[in-house]
Amino acid sequence: MSAIAAAVDEGVISERVWLYAHYDCNLACAYCLTGSSPTSRPRQLTPERMLDLARQASEQGFRSMGVTGGEPFLRPWMVQTLVAMAAELPVLALSNATLFGGRKLQYLRPLARADVALQFSLDRAEPETNDASRARGNHRKVVRAIADVLGLGIRVRVASTVDELADDERAQLVELVRSLGVAEDDHIIRPIVKRGRAVAQALGLQASVHDLRPELTISADGAFWGPFGPTVADEILDTDLLLCRRTSPLSVPAGRLLALAKGLPDGHDSTLGIR
Repeated sequence: MSAIAAAVDEGVISERVWLYAHYDCNLACAYCLTGSSPTSRPRQLTPERMLDLARQASEQGFRSMGVTGGEPFLRPWMVQTLVAMAAELPVLALSNATLFGGRKLQYLRPLARADVALQFSLDRAEPETNDASRARGNHRKVVRAIADVLGLGIRVRVASTVDELADDERAQLVELVRSLGVAEDDHIIRPIVKRGRAVAQALGLQASVHDLRPELTISADGAFWGPFGPTVADEILDTDLLLCRRTSPLSVPAGRLLALAKGLPDGHDSTLGIR
């Protein structure tokens, strides 16, 4: 057993390796970690690089992959890439779910035959409050996409990222997500982290390495301590959670993450509830 596989078994580091496919997006959400928008600099990983990283992650002893952005599905090659990655390790791909209307829904069909789950963002039960921080019509599109994608036989998770949520609002949100057919374990409600665009908007909680789970994360800019690491504000990359610029071979940043994680007390990363 490799040192990475042993550390995963012991819960020292996460089993998942995250990839930032690119940073541009069709939305410009108020709390976006990467400050993404239609005009953002892409900072893109190629599909070949993503597949190679999945292969190396499997060889190192990691057990799953995560793909985020930006909006990953802006790239026409994303579905084929996810299917190929899933032949190496199970994949969780994040999306704002606004691109899957009409014929584009059929584009996702191959994912139903692969070990791929999609995680959509839906923050509030009420369309008005949800759309205020995302985009007009976002709530309607996401609710429709959840039902449609589940109908294709693809597993759907929902992430609700909120600054504050009263008990009755939480109950309404949970009830809505369950009514759409999403399993209880596939719905997470988490706070906004004060990074990226959330800083300018004065939203979210301040987080340091002591609050964040050690999850190896790779972007075009390097390797980071978790998916909250490679954040961008005004096109300037945050480097406080940078492990190293070198990402190949993957054993280099993986070893760096493991060495740092071993020095932290068990459960250090659970204080903010953003696992």
